[in-house]
Amino acid sequence: MGTTPARRAARLPLVAAAVLLLGACGGGSAPAPAPAPGTSSGTSSAAPQPGGGTASPAGDYAVEPPGPLRGSTLEGPDMLVYSQDPLSEEMVEQIAGLRGVDAVEPLAMAQVPVEDKVINLAAVDPATYRRFVPAPSARLLEAWRRVAGGEIAVLPEMKRKIPMDDQGFLSLGNVRDAPKAHVGAYVAQVPQVDAVVNEKWGAVLGMKPGNALLVSTDITAPQALRKPIQQIAGEDASVQILGPDLDTSVQQTAFLVGSVADAVGTFNYTVLGGGRIAPDPAWVTEHIRTEPVPILGAVTCNKAIFPQLRAALTEVVQRGLTAEIKPDEYAGCYYPRFIAGSTKLSNHSFGLALDFNVPGNLRGTVGEMDRTVVAIFKKWGFGWGGDWRYTDPMHFEMVAIVEPRT
Repeated sequence: MGTTPARRAARLPLVAAAVLLLGACGGGSAPAPAPAPGTSSGTSSAAPQPGGGTASPAGDYAVEPPGPLRGSTLEGPDMLVYSQDPLSEEMVEQIAGLRGVDAVEPLAMAQVPVEDKVINLAAVDPATYRRFVPAPSARLLEAWRRVAGGEIAVLPEMKRKIPMDDQGFLSLGNVRDAPKAHVGAYVAQVPQVDAVVNEKWGAVLGMKPGNALLVSTDITAPQALRKPIQQIAGEDASVQILGPDLDTSVQQTAFLVGSVADAVGTFNYTVLGGGRIAPDPAWVTEHIRTEPVPILGAVTCNKAIFPQLRAALTEVVQRGLTAEIKPDEYAGCYYPRFIAGSTKLSNHSFGLALDFNVPGNLRGTVGEMDRTVVAIFKKWGFGWGGDWRYTDPMHFEMVAIVEPRT
């Protein structure tokens, strides 16, 4: 075939109907998270993990545990500042010093692909971030001690939507060797945050420390503070008024973490009607191309996908499997919109996913995709939706950068 791929590494009671703690495997302490690719625990006592990985000792990901909340220390999460780069200490001090600002909380925010969704993940100081979540969750000390100990806390409504393994681990990314965090609690979060980890996890995932800031305005209307905060944070930052629904009046920003993050970069977009989004035209110019590939002809995708997409389709042709991919049943690659019925992005928004042979490969089915074709695409750095907990066998997405070499 002439080419080979070379990879670049990339049970306690319910509390106030809002919080559920998960029992740790093995009784006493919770299982430790599996290390990210290329990291080492510095010990030989790692425990085996499903899929062949290992779990690092919990102390590798632990931070100082929080104590009980004292006095009237809860804050309203009124605004979220989300920047392309970490906010400087001077910026944070200026925002905190504005008349009407009651409290601020720096954190790191990024997006992590989990099956067909891109979830909003925050890396936080659990001792101080908890002041901004709803009171029943803020006062559940055990939940925040679990986050401090290296576990992940997830929104209660995501319990049936995240693909945990049978030991309660969630892969933070779609690549096979993505780091895994044990789900320690289902806890209400601030609006627009789906899950939280501690700051050590944020460093493992390559998140930008301090690129986001929660702002509490107490009795001051947040609308009155949007303009002065925007002036301090800069025009590239998103200054969003928080609520149960997405604030569509401002620019949104996504920072993917994981092996394909460089293919996305900083993804700025505005929200349109009908679940559609409008990516920044400069991002589209930089990243999106229409180019010919074998079997399908001209396709519109992220420019990063083309070398390995061509390599995969070329191998399909060389192995006599051309008829297994039907051009008239191809449903596209670059598709800038939310997943239906949500405000969650998918990898189609970044031009990093393709849907093949749609009629015979609907969601929730085993599908009719030829398994040799599936194996070829996996070899060339693609994940397959047929492997997901809720299957999507038409769906292939780029999960690793692969460089074809002759």
